[in-house]
Order: sequence, then structure tokens, then C-alpha cells
Amino acid sequence: MPAEENERAGPAQVKFLTVAEVALIMRVSKMTVYRLVHSKALAAVRVGKSFRVPERAVQEYLNNAYFDAG
Repeated sequence: MPAEENERAGPAQVKFLTVAEVALIMRVSKMTVYRLVHSKALAAVRVGKSFRVPERAVQEYLNNAYFDAG
């Protein structure tokens, strides 16, 4: 599926991750993920008392986090 069509996909097409899953992927603590969500650096939706993060938001955050240290 081309990227443009995937962006128009409905919510059923989006894969959501828990805060714990995001922390494992990013190799950070859950508190760090909560801080990113609350500062709006990482997109998330609230489901009841917990948050769910779209997998694509994690990929975009990590892609934008790279910097040249040399």
C-alpha cells in the first residue's frame, strides 16, 4: 500500500503500542515515555486512564531524534 493511502487509513489500520512497549522499543524507562507524551514530543491517545502511542509516532520521533555528533 503506498504511503499516501496508508495515511488515509482509518483507526483500525493504526497499530497502537502501550507505554511499556514504547519504553522497550526506545530502551528508556516508562517515565521517560510519559514525559515525552505530556510534553507533546510524542503523539498519544488516552484510553481510559492509560495512553496508547501510534507505532508510526514512535518511528517518526526516533527518525527526528538523530543528530550528527561528529
